[in-house]
Amino acid sequence: MLQTVKRYIEKNNLLNPGDKMVVGLSGGGDSVVLLSILHSLGYKCLAAHCNFHLRAEESGRDEKFAADFAASLPVPFFKQDFDTRAAAKAGGISIEMAARDLRYEWFEELRKNGNATAIAVAHHQDDSIETLLLNLIRGTGIKGLTGIKPRSGLVVRPLLCVSKVEILQYAQTENLPFVTDSSNNLPEFTRNKIRLQVIPLLKTLNPSINEALSQTMHNLNEAAKIYDAEIEKVGKTIFDEKTGQINIPLLKTFPSPETLLFELLKDFGFRKEVVFEIYKAIDGQPGKVFYSQTHRLVKDREAFLLLPVEDEKAEKKTYWIQPDETGIIEFPFRMEIQVQERPLIQPHKHIAYLDRDKLHFPLLLRKWQAGDKFIPFGMKGFQKLSNFFNNNKISKPEKEKIWLLLSGEDIVWVVNHRIDDRFRIDEDTKNAYIIRIL
Repeated sequence: MLQTVKRYIEKNNLLNPGDKMVVGLSGGGDSVVLLSILHSLGYKCLAAHCNFHLRAEESGRDEKFAADFAASLPVPFFKQDFDTRAAAKAGGISIEMAARDLRYEWFEELRKNGNATAIAVAHHQDDSIETLLLNLIRGTGIKGLTGIKPRSGLVVRPLLCVSKVEILQYAQTENLPFVTDSSNNLPEFTRNKIRLQVIPLLKTLNPSINEALSQTMHNLNEAAKIYDAEIEKVGKTIFDEKTGQINIPLLKTFPSPETLLFELLKDFGFRKEVVFEIYKAIDGQPGKVFYSQTHRLVKDREAFLLLPVEDEKAEKKTYWIQPDETGIIEFPFRMEIQVQERPLIQPHKHIAYLDRDKLHFPLLLRKWQAGDKFIPFGMKGFQKLSNFFNNNKISKPEKEKIWLLLSGEDIVWVVNHRIDDRFRIDEDTKNAYIIRIL
């Protein structure tokens, strides 16, 4: 089995020869075999034991055993105590989830402090099969049926190539002691039910169920590679990450737009249920907004617009431009200010040509507000900004990004769109005030 694990590590590029790593050591057979094999293969190991204080005397027993086993190899031993129940209550999560989070957070801290390159945990083939069945019961997509991955970031799983039976046989052959976690036999945990009840039942239908499910996961992993490649290719044609626009007409030309939307939006925190609502709005009226924790998606006429959730306090900020400020200004965006007598005017929406003597300093930069109005260049009467935006088909997300330049109470420039006619350069202008957005 030693060579099987070695080949698996090499095939999946999990570790490099001589790497230093944190190895999770609970004291159970899986973690004992993992630490023993990695140590035998010449890796520098830091044994890390978590005491979650969930099993009374057993927790203390496991800690002592882990410390003694690490010393017998020998490898450096580290342990951490956790109040797991308090952490679960504070986070509003299950004890299992709290223990998992606490474990990996500490492992990562230990990895950084110990200058290690990876964190090795003892998941094996049977764990991957249980994960497949667990996800299947809960409802999942193709990736949920591919089992546990050999690597997740800096976490590696060298034992995924071997079964629980093989691990126990190796422990027996090598005379490796280990302790047994009595909670593994408690049926109230869903994963335990799958291991203790569901898999034995499936074996009555197919004695080789483990091998069959392992082959299924392999097949699905290979199919997922094609799936991912196609999603990436299609995604680039319909989703412009710079502008956050998802092209709706193009989206509708592909098979299963809902699935494509989910794959594009899941990394931005949108849950499957929310994506379904987004999909239902694909032919709906513009303006509907959908939220994740970090982003919002706005339905526009021909596109969905993906935007980060902005800080409301930042939206209320104002900036002042003093009369003597020229050259490059960085905030709230990068711009260049010049004062010239007779400029060569090159009309462009990113450049404002203003009459310096009509301005009252300091000038104010702020976001637009309901009720704002101005006289658009070339017109004679006032127009509400809301009407100006609608007439120019400016979307809701675009509106929220628009800044105004004001002289006193008067709008001078709807930045990047239109200046106010009252401040334009005319035949009487002596000094032109020019602002270029860079």
